[in-house]
Amino acid sequence: MIASMRPVIIAANWKMNTTPDDAGALARTIASRTRQPGVMRVICPPFVCLAAVRDALAGEDVAVGAQNIHHELAGAYTGEVSAPMLAGLATWTILGHSERRRDAAESDALISRKLGRALAAGLRPILCVGEQLAEREAGAAASVVAAQLGGCLAGHDPAVLLEAGLVVAYEPVWAIGTGRNASGADAAAMADTIRETLRAAGWGGLADDLPVLYGGSCTAANIGEFLAEPAIDGALVGGASLKPDEMAGMVARAAVTAAARAAAGG
Repeated sequence: MIASMRPVIIAANWKMNTTPDDAGALARTIASRTRQPGVMRVICPPFVCLAAVRDALAGEDVAVGAQNIHHELAGAYTGEVSAPMLAGLATWTILGHSERRRDAAESDALISRKLGRALAAGLRPILCVGEQLAEREAGAAASVVAAQLGGCLAGHDPAVLLEAGLVVAYEPVWAIGTGRNASGADAAAMADTIRETLRAAGWGGLADDLPVLYGGSCTAANIGEFLAEPAIDGALVGGASLKPDEMAGMVARAAVTAAARAAAGG
């Protein structure tokens, strides 16, 4: 699939912010201020806010996502949430975010199991990959991301993953929550690496159909640099996604990209 045919996506990761009392109002405000044609919008609040955000977004064309799922369906896993528990609450889920890898020691093999659970539950996955600063400075960024992809996608059929709507988010770990972001060229080069890695792993031309987002201190001020790159299909937004003005600016810029792609493809 050429870039003009891939969806343009802005996904909000609220992380451990908001409460059920204020999440709904925030979601409604963001939804009302980001009604732009051609842009898929997703809001991923904390688990305790899923119901409030779902209800607040009724009638809006905004999807709700979870920030994580457990690798088992049920059992003695205190404090965890499984994919089947999200039925009626979310239709997307983030998997393998660098903060989960860092704070919960999630491995690629574990994330692969979570991916299987997401697919079985009908959840659209956003799979996160990205390198540490030391790895980039050592010239190992591409090999690190390729290894993460190999571990997370091992055993999963490419056609099934694309049918389920798999999205990959490239999030350089050194840019998350630091105010420092990769350049548009850096992100585009890694998106190319991601698709080349998958082509070499047996995906063939299907790799071109995979949406790749950028994540890492993305804001309304810098998102244009990323969306100007044909290899980048949107953003996974952290802290800025809690600010309606920022979200309005990012989705408006994404709509420009979506319109250009529609014109190119039509």
